[in-house]
Amino acid sequence: MKFRPIIGAAIAGSLALAACGGSSSSDTTTASSSGILKDAGCPSTVSIQTDWNPEAEHGNLYQLIGPGYTVDTKKLRVSGDLMAGGKTTGVQVEIRAGGPAIGYGQVTAELYKDPTILLGFTSTDEQVSHSVDFPTKAVVAPFNINPQIIMWDPNTYPEVKTIADLKKPGVKVRYFQGAAYMDYLIQSGQLDKKQTDDTYDGSPASFIASGGKDAQQGFGTAEPYAYKNVFKDWAKDVAYQYVHDAGWTAYAQSLGGTPANIEKYDSCLKALVPVIQQAAVDYVASPDTANAIILDAVAKYNNGWTYDAGQATAAVAQMQADKLVANSPDGTLGSFDIDRITKFIATATPVYTATGAKVKTGLTAGDLVTNDYVDPAIKLG
Repeated sequence: MKFRPIIGAAIAGSLALAACGGSSSSDTTTASSSGILKDAGCPSTVSIQTDWNPEAEHGNLYQLIGPGYTVDTKKLRVSGDLMAGGKTTGVQVEIRAGGPAIGYGQVTAELYKDPTILLGFTSTDEQVSHSVDFPTKAVVAPFNINPQIIMWDPNTYPEVKTIADLKKPGVKVRYFQGAAYMDYLIQSGQLDKKQTDDTYDGSPASFIASGGKDAQQGFGTAEPYAYKNVFKDWAKDVAYQYVHDAGWTAYAQSLGGTPANIEKYDSCLKALVPVIQQAAVDYVASPDTANAIILDAVAKYNNGWTYDAGQATAAVAQMQADKLVANSPDGTLGSFDIDRITKFIATATPVYTATGAKVKTGLTAGDLVTNDYVDPAIKLG
């Protein structure tokens, strides 16, 4: 099993640009069409770029796809009718895999490289770090809390309840190089730099080999289940804290685009964003159809990423249990908490400037996000 090499972490270095080729085949199914997105001026294919291989964290997007979809095994994309309320909207949707499919580069790079991508995963921390050179604006936040965690063995460290508690015993914390949240944890005094180890490569081998001695980054929706149920050499619980709860409150996997595309497709986004919001609500309520598409894509891509129905089901349950997918303080699913982003900018700016990144002078929440397209009536029950 492989886990994503960049999990909710902003990389302050250069943007990697990767080329892809491909071909596709499909069967077709016709449904009645409302044409709401075609009439709103959306492109004939709404392309959405994700940050990793198909998984339940992307389920709200696969919820948009109608029957008779296409799996492109070379470009690693799934496309089909974009659905709303059981009807086609008059346009297609294309969900593009990230990670290895884009040379492990940032989604921001893909948005600038290929303007036909309408929306892509944007994290607030990545937006801050590229606010000067490659600005983006996010339009909807299906995830209210970033799934990124630091995990440890509760049997080895029963006294550890938070990330900061790892500092006193000097526990090695393994993470992917370039993770800005780690710079924050060090600068805020929650961890010592000398105890951090940036050699994590996504494999469970080192954590398991340490016998519980080391801590490690992960996703709350993935690693805790996998270490207990999939990795037989471990096969027990891990304890963890979300980096969000440690103060790094960036939104993750929000959908955003280049300022040029947001302006160009203003009328489209007014119609599209509520459809995306409703898909997120529908997915957590009944994920089976979208999960079946995810698992089909994983099997057909056959690129080393393994993912099964148990993981997908557990991920959806964890999203809800830990309130990763939840209504914003205003009661809406998908809206941004402007005060939270304003505070995050103040937290993140010194972290990035310390690494040499250029942050826009006077950067505001309005530079990074907008709630103009969000329908306030759509919410989790």
